[in-house]
Formats: sequence, C-alpha cells, structure tokens
Amino acid sequence: MRKAKVLAGNQLFEIDFSGAEGGRTGDGETLAQAAYRALRVDIIRGVRPPGERLRIEKLKTIYGIGPTPLREALQKLSSDRLVVTEGNRGFTVAPLDPTEFHDLNMARTAVEKETLRLSIANGGNDWEAKVVAVSYIMKKEDQALMAARDGVPDSWEQANAAFHAAMVAACGSRWLLKIRTDLHDLCERYRRASVYQKLGTRDLQSEHQAISEAVLDRDAEGACVLTEQHFKLTAAALSDQTADPAS
Repeated sequence: MRKAKVLAGNQLFEIDFSGAEGGRTGDGETLAQAAYRALRVDIIRGVRPPGERLRIEKLKTIYGIGPTPLREALQKLSSDRLVVTEGNRGFTVAPLDPTEFHDLNMARTAVEKETLRLSIANGGNDWEAKVVAVSYIMKKEDQALMAARDGVPDSWEQANAAFHAAMVAACGSRWLLKIRTDLHDLCERYRRASVYQKLGTRDLQSEHQAISEAVLDRDAEGACVLTEQHFKLTAAALSDQTADPAS
C-alpha cells in the first residue's frame, strides 16, 4: 500500500496511491481532484499567498503529485478565480481584489438572508440547541482572537464557519446550503485579511451575540439586518486596507 500525506494549511490529507492507475488514487479520487483539493485549501487559508507564482516543479515537491494532475488542478482553480493564468508564464495565486470581494459578498449576503429566514421558520428544538452551543464556542474564540499576533487562528475561522452554518442549518434546501457553502469558502481568504486588519477595533463578539439572540428570538428580519451589517463591515475593512497606501 502506498500513501502520501499532503499538508494543506494545518489540515493533513492522506492520499492513497496504492491503486493509482489511470490517474486515480486508491480512494477513487483522481490525482487532479486530490491536487485541486489540497491547493484550494492552501490558497483559501493564505498558505499560498496572493501573487505567489505556482511553479509546477515546486508544487510537485510540496504536494507529492505529478505535473499533469497539478496542471489540471490549476486550470480548475483558474475557473474558480482563485488562480490567474498568465499565458506562457504559468499560474499565479489571484490577488485580493476588493471589487471581487464586494461582488462575492453581495451574492453571499443574498443567499445567507434567504437561508436564514427559512431556517428560523423551520428550525426546531435540536436546531436551537445547536445555535446555543456554537454561540458559546464563538464567544470564546472571539475573546481569544483579541490576543492573536500572527494572523487569524484557524480555530477562530472554524468556529466562525460553524456559527454561521448553524444559523441556516434548518433552511431545508440542500441546494441553497451548497451554494452558500461555496460562497462562504470563496470569501474566506478575504475574510481572514479583513478580520486581522481590524483586530482590536471591531467588536466581533457583540456582532455575533446580537445575531445569535435575534435568531433564537425568531426575529427573522432583525437577524437578516444584523447579518448583512456584519458582512458589510468585513468587506469595508478590506476596502479600507487596500485604499490606504501605508497599510
């Protein structure tokens, strides 16, 4: 049995190559899919930072995957707008573009508000209990975030993702939740940059608490307004950072 461990961000993927025939791993995943998954995580988490040249030879060493599946993965990441193709010069991690984030954030907000309304209307006691549990963890992570010095901790990002996912979990539509998750993931690298930029000046704990309370009160309109404001503050922080030449 031949396996390779691929480190993406702080997440370790184990890829089984024991049956890697016809470009597939032993788990049935193609090598291109494995490369795409690992690279996508690293780009979103900032391990592969904006503007980095993605040289095939270097990536082969890092991820232990051959050049053909890596090129396929990079082409797919280009269609996700996470990677920029530079003609004969190869591939580069896409820059953090506030205009792009504004567009992503607008789409995400629209989907988030609809799933939130449906979730508040449909959610039962088990859903409420989950909202209470993730709100407690979010409060602890927001407090810990204030002491962060080297970027936004993965534990905060994971708690934040779980917090917002729990709010909409009872919406009843798998397709809406899939679209929402995709938009959430694409926003992550922007969100990390924005949140870190505003450390110490933004009261994320109060923002999250207000959203949670509105959701538990079954105040759909209030929860939607608070969530939209929450997302707008994140987008505005990144725009401020980009506009300030000294930042």
